[in-house]
Amino acid sequence: MSTQNEQFNELQRRNLEAATRLAQLSIDNAQRIMALQSELAQTLLGNSLHSARAQVEAKDGQQIFALRTQYAQETAKKLMETATRIAEVGNDTRAEFSRMLTEQLASGNKEMADAFQGFIRNIPGGNQQIVDAVQLAIANANQAFEQIVSATATAGDTVKKATTRKK
Repeated sequence: MSTQNEQFNELQRRNLEAATRLAQLSIDNAQRIMALQSELAQTLLGNSLHSARAQVEAKDGQQIFALRTQYAQETAKKLMETATRIAEVGNDTRAEFSRMLTEQLASGNKEMADAFQGFIRNIPGGNQQIVDAVQLAIANANQAFEQIVSATATAGDTVKKATTRKK
């Protein structure tokens, strides 16, 4: 029985490590996005001040209109560039989440199945039908997870292609 407890403890330890890595990835992702937003705000403020100075020095209404148009175009371009970079950060993070989750499931499933088998075999009245049912449930969960990962990857690739074209 202590071997089973050790197996479950080891599985829990690995799950905690994986959760910690996922949390760190989330924090890193949030920091990158905040840095992009801060950079955007600084750039737009600088551009706004430059545009305001240029408009004050303008000689006529046509020049002011041209400056405002130029500022609006530069702002829209910078917003699109930043949105694309944020989408790329999201895509990279999604891919890393999927990779880590797949890795965790791949390593944990065999151990979990072995632990369940050992546990069930040692229960009074335990039988192979229960073990088979647990293994089938794990296999079905794995298959469903793989389909989700595949669909997520496809969606991420589509978003990446869409954002890459706009550059």
